[in-house]
Amino acid sequence: MTFHLLIITPNQKVFEGNVDLLNVMTSAGQMGILAKHTPLLSVVKTSELHIQEGKKTTYFATSGGVVSVQREKVLLLLDTIERADQIDLNRAKESLKRAEERLKEKTEKVDEMRAKAAITRALNRILIKEKYTEI
Repeated sequence: MTFHLLIITPNQKVFEGNVDLLNVMTSAGQMGILAKHTPLLSVVKTSELHIQEGKKTTYFATSGGVVSVQREKVLLLLDTIERADQIDLNRAKESLKRAEERLKEKTEKVDEMRAKAAITRALNRILIKEKYTEI
Protein backbone atom coordinates (compact mmCIF):
# COMPACT_ATOMS: atom_id res chain seq x y z
CA MET A 1 0.00 0.00 0.00
CA THR A 2 1.36 3.43 -0.96
CA PHE A 3 0.74 7.03 0.01
CA HIS A 4 1.26 10.35 -1.76
CA LEU A 5 4.48 12.20 -0.83
CA LEU A 6 5.31 15.79 -1.71
CA ILE A 7 8.75 17.21 -0.90
CA ILE A 8 9.31 20.92 -1.40
CA THR A 9 11.94 23.49 -0.48
CA PRO A 10 11.69 27.28 -0.71
CA ASN A 11 13.19 27.02 -4.21
CA GLN A 12 11.51 24.02 -5.83
CA LYS A 13 9.33 20.96 -5.78
CA VAL A 14 11.85 18.14 -5.27
CA PHE A 15 9.61 15.08 -5.40
CA GLU A 16 5.98 14.19 -5.85
CA GLY A 17 4.64 10.68 -6.17
CA ASN A 18 3.39 7.57 -4.46
CA VAL A 19 5.81 5.81 -2.12
CA ASP A 20 5.74 2.79 0.17
CA LEU A 21 7.85 4.24 2.99
CA LEU A 22 9.33 7.51 4.20
CA ASN A 23 12.04 7.26 6.83
CA VAL A 24 12.89 10.58 8.49
CA MET A 25 14.53 11.87 11.68
CA THR A 26 12.16 14.12 13.58
CA SER A 27 12.42 15.94 16.88
CA ALA A 28 10.62 12.90 18.35
CA GLY A 29 13.20 10.48 16.92
CA GLN A 30 13.59 8.28 13.85
CA MET A 31 10.23 7.74 12.18
CA GLY A 32 9.12 5.29 9.51
CA ILE A 33 5.95 6.49 7.83
CA LEU A 34 3.68 4.07 5.97
CA ALA A 35 0.25 4.50 4.37
CA LYS A 36 -2.53 5.30 6.85
CA HIS A 37 -0.05 6.59 9.45
CA THR A 38 -1.53 8.47 12.37
CA PRO A 39 -1.72 12.18 11.48
CA LEU A 40 1.05 14.32 12.96
CA LEU A 41 3.11 17.44 12.53
CA SER A 42 6.78 17.37 13.53
CA VAL A 43 10.11 19.12 13.08
CA VAL A 44 12.59 17.36 10.76
CA LYS A 45 16.20 17.45 11.95
CA THR A 46 19.36 17.77 9.88
CA SER A 47 19.75 14.14 8.95
CA GLU A 48 19.44 11.33 6.46
CA LEU A 49 16.07 10.78 4.87
CA HIS A 50 15.03 7.99 2.53
CA ILE A 51 12.04 6.94 0.53
CA GLN A 52 11.08 3.54 -0.84
CA GLU A 53 9.19 3.16 -4.09
CA GLY A 54 8.67 -0.55 -4.58
CA LYS A 55 12.16 -2.10 -4.50
CA LYS A 56 13.90 1.24 -5.16
CA THR A 57 15.29 3.20 -2.20
CA THR A 58 16.49 6.78 -2.64
CA TYR A 59 18.67 8.43 0.03
CA PHE A 60 18.85 12.15 0.76
CA ALA A 61 20.61 14.62 3.05
CA THR A 62 18.34 17.28 4.53
CA SER A 63 19.09 20.31 6.65
CA GLY A 64 15.74 20.17 8.40
CA GLY A 65 12.21 21.44 8.11
CA VAL A 66 8.73 20.18 8.90
CA VAL A 67 6.77 17.03 8.11
CA SER A 68 2.97 16.95 7.98
CA VAL A 69 1.42 13.48 7.92
CA GLN A 70 -2.20 12.86 6.99
CA ARG A 71 -3.86 9.48 6.38
CA GLU A 72 -3.21 9.32 2.62
CA LYS A 73 -0.54 11.98 2.07
CA VAL A 74 2.64 13.39 3.54
CA LEU A 75 4.12 16.83 2.99
CA LEU A 76 7.78 17.57 3.70
CA LEU A 77 8.63 21.28 3.81
CA LEU A 78 12.42 21.32 3.98
CA ASP A 79 15.07 24.03 4.12
CA THR A 80 17.29 22.00 1.77
CA ILE A 81 17.46 18.45 0.47
CA GLU A 82 20.00 16.72 -1.77
CA ARG A 83 19.89 13.24 -3.21
CA ALA A 84 22.95 11.28 -2.03
CA ASP A 85 24.28 10.73 -5.54
CA GLN A 86 24.08 14.47 -6.31
CA ILE A 87 26.04 15.71 -3.29
CA ASP A 88 29.29 17.42 -4.26
CA LEU A 89 31.72 15.85 -1.79
CA ASN A 90 34.47 18.42 -2.35
CA ARG A 91 32.03 21.29 -1.80
CA ALA A 92 30.76 19.65 1.40
CA LYS A 93 34.32 19.20 2.68
CA GLU A 94 35.13 22.84 1.87
CA SER A 95 31.99 23.95 3.73
CA LEU A 96 33.08 21.90 6.74
CA LYS A 97 36.55 23.43 6.68
CA ARG A 98 35.17 27.00 6.45
CA ALA A 99 32.72 26.41 9.31
CA GLU A 100 35.42 24.89 11.52
CA GLU A 101 37.70 27.87 10.81
CA ARG A 102 34.91 30.33 11.68
CA LEU A 103 34.29 28.49 14.94
CA LYS A 104 37.99 28.71 15.88
CA GLU A 105 38.06 32.51 15.36
CA LYS A 106 36.25 33.21 18.65
CA THR A 107 35.49 36.82 17.73
CA GLU A 108 32.29 38.78 18.25
CA LYS A 109 31.63 38.59 14.50
CA VAL A 110 31.37 34.79 14.63
CA ASP A 111 27.93 33.42 15.43
CA GLU A 112 28.86 30.20 17.23
CA MET A 113 25.44 28.58 16.81
CA ARG A 114 25.43 29.23 13.05
CA ALA A 115 28.96 27.85 12.70
CA LYS A 116 28.03 24.70 14.63
CA ALA A 117 24.89 24.27 12.49
CA ALA A 118 27.02 24.63 9.34
CA ILE A 119 29.38 21.93 10.65
CA THR A 120 26.44 19.62 11.35
CA ARG A 121 25.03 20.15 7.84
CA ALA A 122 28.41 19.59 6.16
CA LEU A 123 29.13 16.43 8.18
CA ASN A 124 25.66 15.09 7.35
CA ARG A 125 26.20 15.66 3.62
CA ILE A 126 29.65 14.02 3.72
CA LEU A 127 28.38 11.01 5.67
CA ILE A 128 25.45 10.41 3.33
CA LYS A 129 27.55 10.87 0.17
CA GLU A 130 30.16 8.39 1.41
CA LYS A 131 27.60 5.91 2.77
CA TYR A 132 25.27 5.70 -0.21
CA THR A 133 27.20 6.44 -3.38
CA GLU A 134 30.20 5.15 -5.22
CA ILE A 135 32.91 7.81 -5.08
